[in-house]
Amino acid sequence: MSDFSLELKDLRKNFGTSEIIRGTSLQIAQGERCALIGPNGAGKSTLFNLICGQIPPGSGAILLNGRSIAGLKPFQINRLGLSRSFQITNIFHRLTAFENLRCAVLWSLGYKYAFWHRLSGLKDAQQRAETVLTDIGLIRRRNVMAGLLSYAEQRALEIGITVAGGADVILLDEPTAGMSRSESDAAVELIRKVTAGKTLLMVEHDMSVAFGLADRIAVLACGEIIACDTPANIRGNSEVQQAYLGQYLGRRAAPESA
Repeated sequence: MSDFSLELKDLRKNFGTSEIIRGTSLQIAQGERCALIGPNGAGKSTLFNLICGQIPPGSGAILLNGRSIAGLKPFQINRLGLSRSFQITNIFHRLTAFENLRCAVLWSLGYKYAFWHRLSGLKDAQQRAETVLTDIGLIRRRNVMAGLLSYAEQRALEIGITVAGGADVILLDEPTAGMSRSESDAAVELIRKVTAGKTLLMVEHDMSVAFGLADRIAVLACGEIIACDTPANIRGNSEVQQAYLGQYLGRRAAPESA
């Protein structure tokens, strides 16, 4: 068994003549929380899509718990223990919050394509869905159609769906995008709670979220990881400041000097 839950080795991806991912390498330890940051156009979404099997790599290796997953389909990668959320909320709007989560747990509990099972009779699936609903703070919204939930509640539901299947490697794509500060703070606590003991890689543009939640921060610029270190060391990295963090650090410094 590898000491790393997720490894990228010299990963590359071109679209035509445009080189988007340029020899990216990254190792994320079991149980570690890593934030992937970088300016718009750096290649973050492409990197996520490569890891999750949405698109195939041009070259290089992607290892999940020591096993190569490069070239596998997304559902195959998910069944090996990796689950992801999306930038745009991806839920079943015409199902209730409970029904969304019940769908998410079925495969992990051994219920595959079996038309003879009545969902109402699957007690373990119902209990697991209820547990996740409680964990994400939506138990009182159990029977509300997902499309009628608030934006923050929908994002919480999607995070719940992502972890409900029991994956040990979780990828979150901008989980706090579009949230107010109070909603974002609540989302951080939710993520910390539901990913406890799991490996987390998240793309995040809100630097307060990235620096407050991650054990390490990987900085992607022009398709390359230019730094990967603790939040404190990333803050003081001059190359990172030039590439991305200058304005953020300036905003943080202003109140302190006032």
